[in-house]
Amino acid sequence: MSKATNNKLRLGPLPRTEVVKLTISVPVELKAMLDQYADLHAKTWTEPVDAPALIPHMLTAFMERDRGFKALRNGSKAARAGSQCSATALRSNHPTEGDAI
Repeated sequence: MSKATNNKLRLGPLPRTEVVKLTISVPVELKAMLDQYADLHAKTWTEPVDAPALIPHMLTAFMERDRGFKALRNGSKAARAGSQCSATALRSNHPTEGDAI
């Protein structure tokens, strides 16, 4: 397939990965679009692929590009780290029953 077609598809060749099986239901129209995408992907990269094999890669690409998800996810990590630091600081700044004042 031409280089122009390669540049139009977001997914490149599929890597080999360890998988966990999930079962989902999708609307008929979405299934048809996934099948069309799989067909174009197979023609572009000259390797047969079906829609279920593409879905995990599509979801990964979507989540990696979702700025809101990244911010919330990174914020959660920072919040957990901040909470641990804050708790340590509170313990060191506030006397307990056994501490002399």
